[in-house]
Amino acid sequence: MAFTASDICKILFAIFLPPLGVFLERGCNCDFLINILLTCLGWIPGIIHALYIILKY
Repeated sequence: MAFTASDICKILFAIFLPPLGVFLERGCNCDFLINILLTCLGWIPGIIHALYIILKY
């Protein structure tokens, strides 16, 4: 699987601001709301979920 420049930007956003990375990948849906909740509960779970969403889709 080859990464494009937009994928790399989304991954960087996912590390520094996880909900933004998910929003750019999936839009405003259930995944975005779950990521906001995980990020509020802890930064690391939000990052892991964001990277999972970005690498899955």
